[in-house]
Amino acid sequence: MDTLIDGFRKFRATAFPNHKDRFRRLAIVGQNPRAAVIACCDSRVDPQMIFSARPGDLFVIRNVANLVPPYAPSADYHGTSAALEFAVRQLAVREVIVMGHTQCGGVRSLLERAADSGDFIGSWMSIASAVRDRVMAGNTVVTDTARATAERETIRQSLTNLMTFPWIRDRVEAGDLRLHGCLFDVAAAELLILDPVNGTFGAVADRAAAPASACG
Repeated sequence: MDTLIDGFRKFRATAFPNHKDRFRRLAIVGQNPRAAVIACCDSRVDPQMIFSARPGDLFVIRNVANLVPPYAPSADYHGTSAALEFAVRQLAVREVIVMGHTQCGGVRSLLERAADSGDFIGSWMSIASAVRDRVMAGNTVVTDTARATAERETIRQSLTNLMTFPWIRDRVEAGDLRLHGCLFDVAAAELLILDPVNGTFGAVADRAAAPASACG
C-alpha cells in the first residue's frame, strides 16, 4: 500500500496539475465519455494508457476475459450488464469497444477447463463455452494457435452478445451507436482492429489515419 500512496503523491504533484481544470469541470458538469471500453481486468492491459485517454474520455468496464454476457435480466447480480446499461442508456456513449488481449489467463483457463473447480470463474467463463467448443473441436492439447484463436473468438462472441441487449441493438440500428472489436498485443504493444466486413483482425499500423474515434 505504501507504494501506491507514493504513486498517488506523484500523481498529485505531476499529473494532476496538468488536468486540474478538466477534473474541476468534470466534477461540476459530470462525465460525458465518448466511448465505453469492455476490457479484461488483466493488470497488463490499461485502456486509458493504451488509448492515451484523458480523464473523462472513456467509460471502462473490466472483467475476466473481456466478456459480455447475453441479455438476461433477473434478480441475480449483473455487474457488466449494469455497467453497459449505465454507459448506453444514461451516458449515451457513441461507441462500445470490446478490447481483448494476448496471453489472456481467462481464455487459457477456458480452453484448459482449469477454472471449472472455482467458485465463480468457471461459471463466468461459460459465457464463452461455444468458443471453447469451436476452437478445441474435441482436441485435448491447448496449443498457442488455439489460444490465439480463442482470444479473437471471445471478442467476436462478446460483440454478438452485445446485440442481444434491446437498447443496444436499437441504437446500433438507428446509427446512434457503433460497436468495435480490437485485440491488444501485450508484448508488441500493437493494436489489432476487427474489420466488420471481412471479419479479420488487422494491425492499426496497416490502416490509414481516420478522424478521432477510439478503436474505430
